[in-house]
Amino acid sequence: MKSKHLVFLGVLLALVSLTVHAQHRGYKGPGPIVSTVAEAHELRDNSPVTLQGKIERFLGFGNRYLFSDDTGSITLIISDRRWNDLSVDENDVVEITGIIDSDGSMVGGRYISVLAMRKV
Repeated sequence: MKSKHLVFLGVLLALVSLTVHAQHRGYKGPGPIVSTVAEAHELRDNSPVTLQGKIERFLGFGNRYLFSDDTGSITLIISDRRWNDLSVDENDVVEITGIIDSDGSMVGGRYISVLAMRKV
């Protein structure tokens, strides 16, 4: 009976150590380089970009929002699925990751299609 308990404990410890080991897999280095709005305006179309700043306001049509940091403003296009139940207002600092593109109807002629965002 005692040997069955020891075997069970041994198997349990092995499973726990495998689970802990599995949780430490994956990339552990630095994240994306955070740019500024001013730098984003200089990037080529289809360039990836990560920015930190504030979503100042809804622009009143589609899914376009005005985003700003200390260096300027740019239009964001944020589809409903990218919000992921996130609720922000004009005072919250967010980090957005997306792709830069051009369109003459946007603030500064440039916009970012948002792929991911989070509160900072």
